[in-house]
Amino acid sequence: MKATSTHNPFILALIARNLTVEVHHHSAYQIVLSNDTPFDSTIDGVKHESIHGFLIKPHVSHFCVAEKGTLNVLNVEPYSAIGLELAGRFQADEKFVVFETPAVSNAFFQTSSQSLDVGNVLEALMARIPAVAYDERVAKIVDYITENYFQADITPQTFADIVFLSPSRLASLFKKQTGSSLSKYLLWTRLRQAIYLILSDEGRTLTDVAYDTGFYDLPQFNKYMYEMFGMPPKALKHNSDLIRIY
Repeated sequence: MKATSTHNPFILALIARNLTVEVHHHSAYQIVLSNDTPFDSTIDGVKHESIHGFLIKPHVSHFCVAEKGTLNVLNVEPYSAIGLELAGRFQADEKFVVFETPAVSNAFFQTSSQSLDVGNVLEALMARIPAVAYDERVAKIVDYITENYFQADITPQTFADIVFLSPSRLASLFKKQTGSSLSKYLLWTRLRQAIYLILSDEGRTLTDVAYDTGFYDLPQFNKYMYEMFGMPPKALKHNSDLIRIY
């Protein structure tokens, strides 16, 4: 038996209002789009003024100055199916693509709308990825992670025991079907939930969030947040009134 799914967990989409971001870089592909006020950004040392968005490869230094308006920020796991599709859109030696107007970004992402709608961008991205008929063992692991991501003692052997495969065989099967590794899938699940808690539950401390989402401690949570998204958890905590998750 197989379970058919078009779900892609390797996208984290945020909305940020009136926010200036310091110089940073990260492991995820990033799409930044404004659907109201143009903003300035310096990418790989080159300043771009009054733009409406950009797409950057992983580990490219950049920062944004968007003191007015709203930015839509989409972070994508580089080795997921959708990340690999984005990789194919760059020209040789190209590190980033700048969108001067909403029309340019819509043309790039092949949306059907004339005005920028990040929902349409997401749909257009997903439309380029064929629906996957997941092996039932992969589907079982996905369900397990969804229900148990907060357990800090999950190991490759934990997954292997669930579906009666060796860790290496399961890792190969999972990567073949999702494009990324089991460890990255678990990490993204934890980070997405942690960010949701930071932005929706002001009563929790960052240490509470770290423990409640499966990280060993706050330093480990800090490390993965900065590595993947280029910012520590406290940056979200201190600006939670300006940011929300899709």
